[in-house]
Amino acid sequence: MKAEILYPLVSLVVSMSVTAAAMPLLLKVCRSKGLYDLPGERKVHHNNIPRLGGILFVPSMVAGVCVSLLCMENLDTLTFKAESFILYSGFLLIYLIGVADDLYGMKAGVKFVIQFVASLFLPLCGVEINNLYGFFGIYALPSLVSYPLTVLVTLLVVNSINLIDGIDGLAAGLSILALSAFTVLFFNLGVIGYTLISCGLLGSVIVFFYFNMFGRPERHTKTFMGDAGSLMLGYALAYLGMKYAMYRPELLPVRPFALFVSYTLLLLPTFDLIRVALGRLCRRVSIFHPDKTHIHHKLMELGCSMHQALRVLLGLYVFFGLFNGSLYFLEVSVEWIVLADVLIFAAFHLYVDLLIAKVRRHSGCRE
Repeated sequence: MKAEILYPLVSLVVSMSVTAAAMPLLLKVCRSKGLYDLPGERKVHHNNIPRLGGILFVPSMVAGVCVSLLCMENLDTLTFKAESFILYSGFLLIYLIGVADDLYGMKAGVKFVIQFVASLFLPLCGVEINNLYGFFGIYALPSLVSYPLTVLVTLLVVNSINLIDGIDGLAAGLSILALSAFTVLFFNLGVIGYTLISCGLLGSVIVFFYFNMFGRPERHTKTFMGDAGSLMLGYALAYLGMKYAMYRPELLPVRPFALFVSYTLLLLPTFDLIRVALGRLCRRVSIFHPDKTHIHHKLMELGCSMHQALRVLLGLYVFFGLFNGSLYFLEVSVEWIVLADVLIFAAFHLYVDLLIAKVRRHSGCRE
């Protein structure tokens, strides 16, 4: 057991070390090349901040995983299939469009099309939502249903992480919680490969979180993750979530709760994206139309600081995890738990909207 724990720890520590060593160099390059995220109407920051911090996620994760693999005594038992290279191609494509968007800018429609292509790689390499484990009485899904469902969920998760990255620490904080959970889940299953991936990515995001939250613009130590980071995190979380939820009894023990666990870990950002998209459709504007209706924008309008909004949303994320876990433990049906999640999320937003309306009325009276 000690040896099994050692490998994920090596992946974590190496990834953290690489990110910590490379981040000052990256920030120096951003300063010299003028690669900043500039203040604007939809931005909540007021300084020029380097926007390429997330570019280190992939190389740091790869370094952590590779060093861990080299430490293994049974490295020769590892095999690489053609499906693995398809998956790596999807990761690389998502990563590269994020980098390109950060460096040169990219239209939302073009970026979405490329995301769609990258999402096709998951079912092509055998990662798919192929069983609902009795949700609404549905179990095994035919490929005709599972393939498009997998692509749809991948796009949902990728864009939910990308678009919730609007205040310091939020996308990184939610990802740290989710990656920590996936690390424990895969470790308990004895699946070392996915444990190393989760740990390697976790280490890099933890170090980024420090620079993002506690770095100071005047000292040139603050950075944003940019699309290179948020898109890659979304793709990785979608992949890990579906990999854990897959029904593959020949490889993993059957876990009726698997899909529900992945759903819970990705609930908050995906629910917020669905709410924002439905709101835009109701207003008859494009779902790609930029606005300030995400939950962190609402909390900021309410008067919360960025750190206060972060604490509220991370607390809400933990609440849903504990709430769903408790109800499942009490053998409440998943359908009722999901309905309760929707109602609680909707009630939370309604309460925030009422408070915002009250603040606006008081502001109008003072004027």
